[in-house]
Amino acid sequence: MQVVIIGSGNVASVLGRLCKQRGHEIVQVISRNAAHAKLLADELGCSYADYHEKLNDSAGLYILAVADTALQELNKRMNLGNKLIVHMGVFVSNDVLKDISHNYGVLYPLQSLRKEMNYQTDIPFLIDGNSADTLTLGEDFAQTLSTNVTKATDDERLKLHVAAVVVSNFTNHLYALAEDFCKKEQVDFGLLSPLIKETAERIQHFSPATVQTGPAVRNDIFTIDKHLRILSNHPQLKNIYIKLTESISKG
Repeated sequence: MQVVIIGSGNVASVLGRLCKQRGHEIVQVISRNAAHAKLLADELGCSYADYHEKLNDSAGLYILAVADTALQELNKRMNLGNKLIVHMGVFVSNDVLKDISHNYGVLYPLQSLRKEMNYQTDIPFLIDGNSADTLTLGEDFAQTLSTNVTKATDDERLKLHVAAVVVSNFTNHLYALAEDFCKKEQVDFGLLSPLIKETAERIQHFSPATVQTGPAVRNDIFTIDKHLRILSNHPQLKNIYIKLTESISKG
């Protein structure tokens, strides 16, 4: 399928490469910044333009891989008739595209994407469409990119994003706090790498609640008190330790 990608950041870069790998033809990259559009277009072997230049109107699919806040601006600039267009946002309804085309939907990657990364596993996609036909077209396209494709409403997409923030962003922040603690206490954070990997692997096979371990779940007050004394010089981490211990203890 011929595809136009609107955007040139992390999501647009990863998606463009994936589309090309799966046999789709990227015919144009469009970005607010023409220089950024050119960089990605050169990599994908296609033309480029900024928002003020002519849009290639021969493609079968137009993908808006831009920030949610940019969708309203593009809504005023584009008119695609019956062409299929999808956005990749989480906080806006697919109806934001109704003035651009009669066929519109959502292609949302439930994954943290960075242009520097090489993604070897299937990226999960949440899809939606304004009609049964549009949804089928979007699903058919998404399944060329991934075997992990799920239909999701605006509300379901937002709820999954909340859960994603908890399991990804919050977890990574805890890693950062632990790394900082180890540096200050002059112990090797790298020694925790096997534990991090094993914990991530474990929840692929079991419900997280059923494999919770540690002093909080055992109500091991002696160990918890020792930890809190060690954390006396790390107030931010100590506060989080207390809050999480309370949460785990409540089950």
